[in-house]
Amino acid sequence: MSQSAATVLDGRATAERIKGELAARIERLKEHGITPALGTLLVGDDEASRSYVDIKHRDCADVGIESVRVELPGDATQGDIESAVDRLNRDPAVTAFIVQLPLPSGINEAAVLERGDPAKDADGLHPVNLGRLVLDVDADVSTGASLPCTASGVIELLKRYGIALDGRRVIVIGRGATIGRPLGLLLAREGVDATVTVAHERTADLANEVRRADVVIATSGEANLVRADWIMPGAAVLDAGSTRVGTSETGKAKLAGDVDPEAAGVAGWLTPNPGGLGPMTRVMLLVNVTNAAERAAGLARPEPELRRLGDDLPDDADSSERGQG
Repeated sequence: MSQSAATVLDGRATAERIKGELAARIERLKEHGITPALGTLLVGDDEASRSYVDIKHRDCADVGIESVRVELPGDATQGDIESAVDRLNRDPAVTAFIVQLPLPSGINEAAVLERGDPAKDADGLHPVNLGRLVLDVDADVSTGASLPCTASGVIELLKRYGIALDGRRVIVIGRGATIGRPLGLLLAREGVDATVTVAHERTADLANEVRRADVVIATSGEANLVRADWIMPGAAVLDAGSTRVGTSETGKAKLAGDVDPEAAGVAGWLTPNPGGLGPMTRVMLLVNVTNAAERAAGLARPEPELRRLGDDLPDDADSSERGQG
């Protein structure tokens, strides 16, 4: 099957544009004497977790957000970790913060996350903010409490490419608390107005459900679950999956998304993986920090000038780049 039909939903290019907008907003905050800062709490020496934290702080530096790092040893107790959260809550220099997961075995992660100040919730996953998302279904998606980063990144990417959601059938495959469930709520909000199906491992005849959808968002974590013959021709397909499978020629495990690469020959739009929703997740963390700083300062958020990204991306940001990192 040909793999040249789909237009790439370039998360990397979109994230870079948003970074430019954020840099201008942060400069305005600094003119008012406010310097936003992201705090991170890292427990233990897990290499992957440290790498993720380093990437977040590099992203912050790109737009002028300061960094506050708190690190604890792997044998830190529940009390040690909760005390560190309390310090981040109280620190006036910290606009918002994250607790890098997973925490060491034996730590009650839910208790740690609940201890954070919802107003300083950088990744939008505090139970209070998730509850606000459930209750505030009529709110504009650009205001209010922090939103889960991948879920809001999906909405932003579709909006920036001019892909209409109003009245469209959207299927979200996966019902996890970090992506699937909050994404279903965001898609159904007034102002977005999609008709949403949230599917999962117990969904009967998943293939048929996918075939009816104008937009397919896969977050299941099952490699190559969504086959090309499931896709409605011309549908927008977004792949949030990342699963280690087999080994590459170098002997290392390969990463695979939830969507079979052959879907590129059927879909109208497709996120590359990597290079699609990963960069959007990262940049929406910066958006949450900036929004929190503006809310605390009582400054109105300036609305970006939105143009269809597909109209002004570089010539090489087309379907030939699909699958490149």
